[in-house]
Amino acid sequence: MRQKEISLNIRPLKPNDQEDIGDDHVGSSADTPLRADAFELDDEEKIVRIEKHFREIMHILGLDLTDDSLNGTPRRVAKMYVKEVFSGLNPLNRPHARLFENKYNYDQMLVEKDITFYSHCEHHFVPIYGKAHVAYFSSGKVIGLSKINRIVQYFAKRPQVQERLTVQIGKEIQRVLHTEDVGVVLDANHMCVASRGVGDTNSKTGTAYFSGKFTDENIKREFLNYINSINSK
Repeated sequence: MRQKEISLNIRPLKPNDQEDIGDDHVGSSADTPLRADAFELDDEEKIVRIEKHFREIMHILGLDLTDDSLNGTPRRVAKMYVKEVFSGLNPLNRPHARLFENKYNYDQMLVEKDITFYSHCEHHFVPIYGKAHVAYFSSGKVIGLSKINRIVQYFAKRPQVQERLTVQIGKEIQRVLHTEDVGVVLDANHMCVASRGVGDTNSKTGTAYFSGKFTDENIKREFLNYINSINSK
């Protein structure tokens, strides 16, 4: 079955366009809220402290931590938080994108679509997952395609709201490639909607970031038509 098309009516997000996005998706800014001392502790110390506190959470819930299946869970969760699902908080993990000269003088839109990402809702710490579609026009440089994926993953691997994630990806592509001509669309499932609260397992959320040439309706339509093409899975 062909997936539901991403509509042209998606509200495009811009760096300062974060107001009035609803009670369930309140975002303070385009930057991830971090304390000034966020990286004073090294990863191992963070793991030790998170393990301790998560063990207490499990104890409060009434779980028997002497059970073989549960005893190692606090450590596993702590390592997962620091080394995996929230590793994008650490600026040391930011991808270093090598640029190449656009020797072919390619002046058309370049699109990387259907990039699978996994993130976590910062309101309930449950998964957000879906597809990212990224496009740009070269200003003289091009980037390895795998680096676009890495940029998406870097910003996804932190507590997020989808609106902020969309803006962060778009701004980073602009920064790395020195171009204003960037388009980003995210189509995602939110487990905070599916597994709790309203319990809606079918709805998806779409967000978009358009800048430069992508604010032109014809360019925007070309991009959206391509990512909605029959080959999308």
